[in-house]
Amino acid sequence: MSAAIEPESFVPAASACPACVAAPSAERMAQLAQPAHARLMLSLPTAHCAACISTVEQAVARLPGVESARVNLTLKRLSVEADPAVTAPQLIEVLKGVGYEAHELDPGLLSATETDRQGRELLMRLGVAFFSMMNVMLLSVAVWSGAEAATRDMFHWISAAIALPTVIFSGQPFFRSAWASLRVGRLGMDVPISLALILASSISLFETIHSGHHAYFDAAVMLCFFLLLGRYLDHRTRAVARSAAEELAALEVPRALVLVDGAEVLRPISEVAAGDLVRVRPGARMPVDGVVEDGTSEVDRSLLTGESLPVYAGPGTVVSAGEVNLTGPLTLRVTAAGRDSSLHRMADLVAVAESARTRYTTLAERASGWYSPLVHLLSFSAFGFWMWKTGGDLRYAVNISAAVLIITCPCALGLAVPAVVTSASGRLFRKGLLIKHGTALERLAQVDTVVFDKTGTLTMGTPEATNLADHPRAAVEVAAALAMASAHPLATALAEAARAAGIHPARVEDLREVPGYGVEGLWKGQRVRLGRASWCNADEAPVTATYLCTGEGRARAFTFTDRLRPGAEAAIARLTAQGKAIRLISGDTSGAVAALAARLGIADWTAGALPAEKAALVRDLTAAGHRVLMVGDGLNDTAALAAAHVSISPASALDAARTASDIVLLGQDMAPIGDAARISRQATRRIVENFALSAGYNVIAVPLALVGLATPLAAALAMSLSSITVSLNALRLK
Repeated sequence: MSAAIEPESFVPAASACPACVAAPSAERMAQLAQPAHARLMLSLPTAHCAACISTVEQAVARLPGVESARVNLTLKRLSVEADPAVTAPQLIEVLKGVGYEAHELDPGLLSATETDRQGRELLMRLGVAFFSMMNVMLLSVAVWSGAEAATRDMFHWISAAIALPTVIFSGQPFFRSAWASLRVGRLGMDVPISLALILASSISLFETIHSGHHAYFDAAVMLCFFLLLGRYLDHRTRAVARSAAEELAALEVPRALVLVDGAEVLRPISEVAAGDLVRVRPGARMPVDGVVEDGTSEVDRSLLTGESLPVYAGPGTVVSAGEVNLTGPLTLRVTAAGRDSSLHRMADLVAVAESARTRYTTLAERASGWYSPLVHLLSFSAFGFWMWKTGGDLRYAVNISAAVLIITCPCALGLAVPAVVTSASGRLFRKGLLIKHGTALERLAQVDTVVFDKTGTLTMGTPEATNLADHPRAAVEVAAALAMASAHPLATALAEAARAAGIHPARVEDLREVPGYGVEGLWKGQRVRLGRASWCNADEAPVTATYLCTGEGRARAFTFTDRLRPGAEAAIARLTAQGKAIRLISGDTSGAVAALAARLGIADWTAGALPAEKAALVRDLTAAGHRVLMVGDGLNDTAALAAAHVSISPASALDAARTASDIVLLGQDMAPIGDAARISRQATRRIVENFALSAGYNVIAVPLALVGLATPLAAALAMSLSSITVSLNALRLK
C-alpha cells in the first residue's frame, strides 16, 4: 500500500496578528503531515467483461471512505483511492459478497512490471522505425512513378534525412550485439544484420550524393522495422515469466502487526526483523516465518502439505509465511521475514526459472553458428565475382553484395518461434492460462501422462457437508447453532449446508470458541460441543469430519468432502480423450483421495504421499520414458513440479507463491488445461512450418540475389514478405 499526501488549501482565519494568518498552526501542520489517502491494489482473477468492471467499481464505491475505484480488465486489477481507515480485507469481503475472488497486491513490488525499461526501449525504437518506414516508402512512390533529375534527388535527400537517423537510433540493439560478438571473436546472428543495415544505408547515401537513379533507404528502414518486430515479440514471450514472478511476490502479505511495548503497530514487512513479536489475527495469512509464543488456534496448511484438515497450533509450533490462521489469535516470534521468508524464496524460484529455450529456438541459435559465416562468404564471393565479371564496377558489385546480405537476413528465422509463442500465449491467456516459459508449449505438446495433486488443485480446498440427512433434525439444529459461532472452514461449511437445507439453528447460550479445539455452549441446560474428535470423546473417522457431542449418546460425526474445482471433470475428460494417462497423488487421507478418484473416474491414485514421494513418482515415470505434466499448487508439490516435463499451477498457488511452474491457471476453471494440450500441439506444428517457410524462402531468393536479379530494394521486399508470411502462419492457431 502506498500513501500519498494531497495538498489542501489553507483557509484564512480572522486574527489580529498577521503572523497567525501567515503561518499555519502547529495543529494544522500535524494534520497535513498525516497521509490523506491510501492507495490499495487488488488482483481480480475472475473479472472478465465490462459488466464485471461496473459491478466491482459500484460495490467498492459504496464502502464508506472509498473515494474512487478503477478496474483494469487487461491486468485484472482493482485500484482504490480511499481513507487510511479502509483496509484490503474490507475490500476483499465486499468483493466476495458480489461474487468476485480478490487478493491484495503490493503496488511497490509491481512497479518493475509496469516500468519494463527494456520492453519500452524496444517498443519505442520499433515505433520510430515504423513511422519512418511509412514516410520513406511514401517518398519512394514518387521516385518509382518516374521522378527525374533534381526532383528525384530531392526525394532521395529527404528520405536520407529520415532514414539515416532512424537506422542509427532504431538499429542500436543490433549494433551493440554485433559489436559485443566481434569483440570476443564470434560471428553472431546480429553481425550480418548490422552489415546489411550499414551497407543498405551506405549504398543509398552514395547513390544520392552521385545523383544515382536508385536509393534503398526504404529497404534499410523496412529491414530495421521487421528485425525489431521479431526482437520485441521474443522479448514479450520472455517478459511474461518475469511479470508472473513479480505478481507472485506482490501477493505476499505486505504488512504485519508488530508488538512494540505491548501495543500493536502496523509495519511494512520490510521493517520486520527476526526476533520481533508479531500478532496474527484469526482469518489472516501468516506474514512471516516464526514460532508460536502465545495463543492456540488451527492453521490451514493445505498449500504446504496438501492436507484438507486444519492442524492445531500452540506455543512452540513452527509456522511459515503463507499459512492461514483460522480460529484464535497467535503471537509469533519471527525467525524470517520479507525476502528471507520461505514464501519469498519460493517466489524467487519462479523469477530465476525462465532461461530454458525450446528445441527449435536452440536449433535456430545453433544454426547461427554456420549461418553467419555462410552469409558472409556468399556476400564476399558475390562481390569478388561481380568485380571480376564487370571489370571493376564497384557500385554494381557492392549492390549485389548488399542484396545478398539483406535477402539472407534471418528475419523469418528470428520470427519463427516468438511469433507462434506470442500468438499461442495470447490465445491461452484469454482462456485463463498464463504461459511463463517459451519452452512450455513445446514440452506440453509432448506430454503423455498427467499427474494431479488433490487439495487446492482438483478441489477448491473448501469443504462441503455430505451427511446432514443422516442425523436427527434436532442434532443438526444444535450443530448449526454452534457452527455459526465459528469461522473455522468446517463450521462455515456446516452452517451453509444447514441454511441451504432450511434448518434453523437451535437456541444455544453461552457460546464460546476454544481455539484449536472447537465451539461449546449450553443447550437445554447441558454442555454441548462441536469440534475435534479428541475434544468430543469420539472415535476419529477416516474422512474429514467435525464432531457433535450433546451428552445424549455417542458423539455424531458430520463428514465433509472437498468442493470440486469447476471444470475438473471436463479437463480430465478432454485429456483422457487425447490419449493421456491420468494419475492422482495427494498427501491427504486415503478415504478423501479414494472418494475424489471415484468421482472423477481416475483409476490410478496414491494417498498420504510425502513431497519426496511425489517427486520420486514423477522421476520414475520419466525414467520409464513418459513425458509428465504435473498439476499442483503447494510447497509439497514443488519438487514434483520441478521434476516434471512441464508443470501447471492453479490460481490458488499464486496467493502463496509456491511453485516454479511453467504455466499458471489464472481463474478457478480447470477446463482450459485440456485446451492447452491441444493448442500446444498446434503451436509445435506452426513452428515447424515457419522453419520450413524460412528455409524455402532462402533456397529461392539467395540464388536470385547472387546472379544479380534482386536489387537491395527487391531483397528487402522479399525479406519483408517472408516475415509477414511467418507471422500470418502463426495467427492460424485456433
